[in-house]
Amino acid sequence: MHETRHLTRRGLLKAAGAVGAAAGAAGTVVGVTAPSAAAAGGAFAHPGLLHTRTDLDRMAAKVKAGAAPYTAGFAKLTANRHAQSGWRANPQATVYRGAGSPQNYAVLYNDIHAAYQNALRHHVSGESAHADTAVAILNAWSAKLTSIAGSADRFLAAGLYGYQFANAAELVRDRPDFDLAGAKKVLREVFSPLGESFLTQHNGAVITNYWPNWDLTAMACVLAAGIFCDDRDKVDRVVEYFKNGAGLGSVKNAIPVVHEDGLAEWLEAGRDQGHALLGVGLMGTVCEMAWNQGIDLYGHDDSRFLKGAQYVAKWSLGGTVPYTVNTRRKGAVGGWSGSETAGAAAAVDPGMTRPIWAMIANHYTRRRGLSATYLTRIAAKAAPEGGGGDYGPNSGGYDQLGFGTLAYTRDKAADPTAAPTPAATAATAKTSTSGSGTRPQSAASPSPATGSGSGHDLAATGSSDLLGWSAAAGVTAVAGGLLLLRRRDRARRESS
Repeated sequence: MHETRHLTRRGLLKAAGAVGAAAGAAGTVVGVTAPSAAAAGGAFAHPGLLHTRTDLDRMAAKVKAGAAPYTAGFAKLTANRHAQSGWRANPQATVYRGAGSPQNYAVLYNDIHAAYQNALRHHVSGESAHADTAVAILNAWSAKLTSIAGSADRFLAAGLYGYQFANAAELVRDRPDFDLAGAKKVLREVFSPLGESFLTQHNGAVITNYWPNWDLTAMACVLAAGIFCDDRDKVDRVVEYFKNGAGLGSVKNAIPVVHEDGLAEWLEAGRDQGHALLGVGLMGTVCEMAWNQGIDLYGHDDSRFLKGAQYVAKWSLGGTVPYTVNTRRKGAVGGWSGSETAGAAAAVDPGMTRPIWAMIANHYTRRRGLSATYLTRIAAKAAPEGGGGDYGPNSGGYDQLGFGTLAYTRDKAADPTAAPTPAATAATAKTSTSGSGTRPQSAASPSPATGSGSGHDLAATGSSDLLGWSAAAGVTAVAGGLLLLRRRDRARRESS
């Protein structure tokens, strides 16, 4: 059996028969094409990671006009302690996570979130003090950080904080006092190498040893670094890995089974809710950054990510979802080995939330005009979304940059089939790389491990974060306005 996915024979047959069979629940927009990774051509557009110039201008205009739900989203931002211009950085030469001394990775993620939140606040309000604060934080870290160390968790630290650092830096890259060269250097020499190493070596483990979110953190980091540094090779490698990678983070391995009702199993649902939410948020982050450079990963393989996100949304809302028994190999290459079986979707707490849904729901329902009932419901429940510092004190609450209600809410395209595709926006992007141009855009536990292997688990991590996930489970955002959906005609859907 192929090493990257060890499903029961029944599960494999089920997957083969169901793939692409259910456009009904996910929907299909005729005329919206998926360009290749090379469609963007030339230099990358800046700003062009999670937010484009058009996005930033929209946020500012909507808040100035007092439009809902943007004002509620902006209120969440201004209330966050990280978004204050008095924040002062505490840079470290070496950041440790999982092992080593001191375990100081919280200093890094708190500072990065402060930089991002201040930069975003500046773009919306125009207050220069917030841009000054963001620049000062990022410059301080670029000047001092030389390495990320620790246990296997060092790969998580590099991946998570690397993509976040790049996104914060992207928002101030045109400021004259920002050390652009220093930011590129720390992304190329500190963050990205660990991500690239993980995607090729997987820390010396068999490739299924690590759950999908491990790959996805690395993918988000390398993609963000590639775009920020105008390094097309990095971008192309991530796009290829997303589509065809052997690890569990590629889209077909993270979402291995598509059902006839249009929902698709998220592999990590067999682990626990917190890590499944992390994986969905990271895959959405990868898709959004790629989209803003003219690469449609959201729509890849008949919008497979939509089907997986809908599955996790339904499950997280307390709905019943199927799960195909999955057994994955664990261990080190040439060393100890074993296996672990997940036989059902884990139990969930419907009160647990993360700021991941607005971005995904708005893409599929507003940009693309698709019906996504569960995404719509869970995005409304989570609104207005906050950011780092709003979802508990531990690292799990800082895995996403957040503020999606403010950043990603958008008007529905009048005619989704005629909306500009990523390729069209990329063609415009070629002419503007300075950031000044406007781009048109429309816990039930798995079964005990089996096998005779012994030794430590190379991926034994995140246990300290389970407290953070649990503590944040009761932190529920006030529900905002419902996202409007265009429901497709049922008869047409059933005949498709």
